[in-house]
Amino acid sequence: MLLGVLGKPFLVLDDLLDLRALDDVHEEVCVALAAAPTGYTGGSHRAMGIMPPEREAEALSDYQEVIRGLDDAHFEVLRSLADQPARFPGRASAADLEFGEERAVPLSHRQMLWLKMRFGVYFPWKVYAELIPNERWEDKGNARGKRFTRTAEALFPRTIAFVKSLPFRAIGRCNVMGLEAHDHGTVHRDGDPDPERRPDPFITFAPAAGRKRLFLYDAASRAETDVSGRAYWFNDHDYHGVRADPFFRYSIRVDGPFEASFLSRLNELAGVAR
Repeated sequence: MLLGVLGKPFLVLDDLLDLRALDDVHEEVCVALAAAPTGYTGGSHRAMGIMPPEREAEALSDYQEVIRGLDDAHFEVLRSLADQPARFPGRASAADLEFGEERAVPLSHRQMLWLKMRFGVYFPWKVYAELIPNERWEDKGNARGKRFTRTAEALFPRTIAFVKSLPFRAIGRCNVMGLEAHDHGTVHRDGDPDPERRPDPFITFAPAAGRKRLFLYDAASRAETDVSGRAYWFNDHDYHGVRADPFFRYSIRVDGPFEASFLSRLNELAGVAR
């Protein structure tokens, strides 16, 4: 069963937030993404063990698996494409290391491109922009020492103004995640499910209404639940994915602790007795 939030599979937040700025935000984001440096994300969900077994084939080629199988010559190509090749580990230690996002050995964008083009690694989100960077997943709710990047401040001012208007006590993470036409977001979860654990507080908003089709997946029944709304909250320890569509689409996720008054309104929306 889905863990959900406050007894619901997900919560649509459209009626709790002022979304009038989203049309302008959408115009800005489309121009900004054309100018901003972006990266890839999500190319190793199977190796990370965060996919339901029956859907692991949807990850296609996984970069962690590819790197572990590289011969010496191909590993040296990978090493040469690192941001700092001299500091990239040698082939002998590769089997004992984890590569990529939030792992011991991060990958450069050049390395990701080579893994995609040479070995067919599938990166679901090929447009990934961190407006507030976050080094470790578990630190996403902590705002201490973090700020919007200078690039974000220069290219995303309306977006930042909207994000700052959201009902967070502090913001620990903010990113744009885009999928190219015909790509699907692999079904995965962002943590181990625990019914006793409160869902992580965050808001996802999709300025282009209806274009990104997120769904939740119940591995027990294999049922899919479509997530609606331009702004929503779901439990990211539930399996979730994005349906393929023949056009580019994106969303923006903001993490941080909710204001107490907003949490009270969420409980009212969900019909939870206080």
